[in-house]
Amino acid sequence: MEVMLWVKIEKPAETSNKDFFEVWRQESVAALEAVKAGVIKNIWKVAGKFEVIAVLDITEGDDLDAAVHALPIWKLGYAHIAKDITWTILRPYANWAEQLKELSKG
Repeated sequence: MEVMLWVKIEKPAETSNKDFFEVWRQESVAALEAVKAGVIKNIWKVAGKFEVIAVLDITEGDDLDAAVHALPIWKLGYAHIAKDITWTILRPYANWAEQLKELSKG
C-alpha cells in the first residue's frame, strides 16, 4: 500500500541554524537510504518552504510507525519540529477508473 507523507518542519527559536540544519542533514541521509531500500518510493522538499513530501510503500500501519521512529529526527529528540504531519493512503487511479464504470451505472 502506498502512503503519502506531507510534513511541515518548524525551526524552534531556541535552536541554532547549525543544529537545525545538521539534524535535517542527518534526516536526509536516512531518507535517501530508505529510498535506496525501497521503503520510500520518492521524496521531495517543497521549494521555498520547510516542507517534505514522500510516498512510502508499506504493508500495514506497523510498518509506518517503524519507518517514522527509525528516522534521526525522532531518534535525536527533534520530533517536535515536525508539525502538521499528514498521512494519506493512496490507491492506483486505474482502480478508481474501473470502479467508476460501476458507479456511473447508477
